[in-house]
Amino acid sequence: MTDRASLQAVLRHDRLLILGGLAVLTLLAWGYMATMAVRMSDAPTGMLAPTWGVSDFFFAFGMWSVMMMGMMLPSASPMILTFAGICRQRDAGTPVMHTALFVSGYLLVWVGYSAGGALLQWAFHALALLTPMGASTSPLLAGGLLIIAGIFQWTPLKDACLTGCRTPMGFLMAEWQPGGRGALMMGLRHGWNCVLCCWATMMLMFVLGVMNLLWMAVLTAFCLIEKIAPAGDRVGRTAGALLVGWGVWLITSGML
Repeated sequence: MTDRASLQAVLRHDRLLILGGLAVLTLLAWGYMATMAVRMSDAPTGMLAPTWGVSDFFFAFGMWSVMMMGMMLPSASPMILTFAGICRQRDAGTPVMHTALFVSGYLLVWVGYSAGGALLQWAFHALALLTPMGASTSPLLAGGLLIIAGIFQWTPLKDACLTGCRTPMGFLMAEWQPGGRGALMMGLRHGWNCVLCCWATMMLMFVLGVMNLLWMAVLTAFCLIEKIAPAGDRVGRTAGALLVGWGVWLITSGML
C-alpha cells in the first residue's frame, strides 16, 4: 500500500470515528429534548414554577445547552471533519483528542449563549410573555423577534460569519494553531463565529416554543442548508425576507 493510500485509509478511519461520536452526542441531545418535551406537555403548568427561582434558571440553562448541542453539531460537522483531516496531516499522532478539544471549545461558546437564552426566558416568563412550553403569547414579541432575525439575514456581519462557516478550509488555514491548546482556541473561535452567525435564528425558538421539537428540527435543517448547500447563502436571504413579512403580519394582525 502506498503512503498516499495509507493516509487515505487512516483519514477514513478518523472520519468514521469522529462522525460516530458526533452522531451519538446529537442523538443523546435530541433524546433528552424529546423526553423533556413529553414531560412538559403532560404537566398542566410545565416543569417550571410560576415564579422562577435559581433552580429553575439552572434547569432552563441545562435545557438550552443540550438543545444548542443537538441543533448546532450537525451544521458544524463539515468544519469538524475538515479540522480532523488537517490535524492528521499537520500534527503527529491521532487527531481524535485534538478534535475533541476543538468540539469542546465550540460547544463551550454555545453554553455561554445558552446562559443568555435562559436569562431571556426567565425575563419573558416573569413578564407573562411565554406559555409553559416556552412559546410567545405576545404578537408584538413574536413579530419583533421574526423581524430582527429576518433583517439580520441581510447584514454584512451575517454574510461574513456565514462565509466562515461555509468555507471550512479557508477558515482553518487562517486560524490554524498547533497542538491541543491550539485546537481548543480554534474551537472557541469557530464557536464564536457560529454564534454570531446564528444567534438571531436561535432566538426564534421563543416564537413557536422552546420545547417544540418540530420547530427545533426546522431551524436545525435551516442552519444546515445555510452552511452546506451550494446556494445556502441565497436561501438564508430569502428566508430573511419571509421572516420579516411574517413578523409584520403578526404585529399588524395583533393590533386589529
